[in-house]
Amino acid sequence: MKVLLLKDVYKLGHAGDVKKVADGYGRNFLLPQGLAVLATPGALKTVERIREKAAVERAALNQEMSGIAEKLANVELQFYSKAGETGKLYGSITSQMVIDELNKKAGTSLSKHQIESDPIRTLGEHIATVRLTVDLTPKIKIFVNREGEATKVAVKKAEAKPVVEEEKPVEPIAEDEKPVESVVDERATETEQVESGETTD
Repeated sequence: MKVLLLKDVYKLGHAGDVKKVADGYGRNFLLPQGLAVLATPGALKTVERIREKAAVERAALNQEMSGIAEKLANVELQFYSKAGETGKLYGSITSQMVIDELNKKAGTSLSKHQIESDPIRTLGEHIATVRLTVDLTPKIKIFVNREGEATKVAVKKAEAKPVVEEEKPVEPIAEDEKPVESVVDERATETEQVESGETTD
């Protein structure tokens, strides 16, 4: 069926656009949600008015969301999960988990419906798209690490102590050997006795 979009629809088009869509998608979603009407001759006469109104609303919404888009531009999320030897997770990182972590880190209040990401089932780097408006769709990086990696790194850092040379043990002095200090003291005593006229037998 052909429909006339009354509002911007992500990945479909802007308000005022005429689009051919699947009957089920049109009847079950677009029309009931008030996002589109059937593209009848009468409806097509209102295209320009719809476009002008939508352009104003879109500009206002883009301006309102631009601050959030800037916040999300360089966001990187870290997740830790158990995984097999091939890197496949025992479970998955869901869109709800991603949006919860994103809201926590960026201080936003987005819903999981604004995240475009399939459940993540492997280790490594992944990209998710955040739908703020039709025009503003910042991408975020998601890193999934093997569970325990962060702890191991922290332990290694803690164990990396500065190298300190061990003190060598003091070797015992033999009975027939005298410390250097004692020898110096005896020589000094002999010198003093000679100078004072005293001699030892």
